[in-house]
Amino acid sequence: MAPIRIAVVGVGKIVRDQHLPALAESPDFELVAAASRNATVDGVANFKTIEAMLADGPALDAVALCMPPQVRFPAALASLRHGKHLLLEKPPGATVGEVAILKEVAAQHGCSLFASWHSRHAGAVEPARRLLQDREITSVQVTWKEDVRRWHPGQDWIWQPGGLGVFDPGINALSILTAILPRRLTVTTSKLSFPANRQAPIAAELSLTDDAGIAVEAALDWRQTGPQTWDIAIETRQGRVVLRDGGSRLTVGTEEGTAHPDREYPSLYAHFARLVRSASSDADASPLELVADAFLLGEGASVEPFEF
Repeated sequence: MAPIRIAVVGVGKIVRDQHLPALAESPDFELVAAASRNATVDGVANFKTIEAMLADGPALDAVALCMPPQVRFPAALASLRHGKHLLLEKPPGATVGEVAILKEVAAQHGCSLFASWHSRHAGAVEPARRLLQDREITSVQVTWKEDVRRWHPGQDWIWQPGGLGVFDPGINALSILTAILPRRLTVTTSKLSFPANRQAPIAAELSLTDDAGIAVEAALDWRQTGPQTWDIAIETRQGRVVLRDGGSRLTVGTEEGTAHPDREYPSLYAHFARLVRSASSDADASPLELVADAFLLGEGASVEPFEF
């Protein structure tokens, strides 16, 4: 079977750290082009804009869009209207409305659309989902705290409207929750902490629930130094279940699970290949919907300014 010819658009840190290594080892894809204003990828055709790439570049089957969400929508529309299957780095859009339109356009043009929540591909997430199917959940506590200077050095776009702030990592936790819990969640309260010199929150405290009344509490913070914390603790009538280290380790009761190796992006691209070859889409926007609701209900507070 011939490999799927793909281009990456927006060559930044996440592309170099994750997308390029995953594509290099994938038997399903051949990277043939890249488009970026300020960077290039060795060994492929490079363009300054996606428009130039689509007009004058090599033959393509698919595009992976990895630029900041605030500028992604026009590029996504252009890709789909040129008949390219489309992978969207998370979040899939700057707004919920953008994603809804992209679903419609993808269907009109017969293209696969993949909203790629990479944390759902962490090794312990699917085992946790299967385990929870047979348990009665009573409450959930999310603790997602990390150092923004370590993971997003100098990235000013993430503090601007549409950049999500602390929800950039926090949406990873929400993507796992919406994958492993049996019912849809709604936000009930939201407290957001905005640095005095920034337009996006640096911390958030959320309360959520489902139609069965399960209490879900989430503490998100971008100011944690030292060890990073990405944990989801689920209390059930049959005992405690904890996803640790961003979904790579599953603890059931007192038994400490084995850490799964980091295979999120290789798994993500394998799934994208299946979507393309089966002419199907996977564009779940529920994690982004929860973030949008957190902003709608958000009680904002000003905190100390943030500088890199």
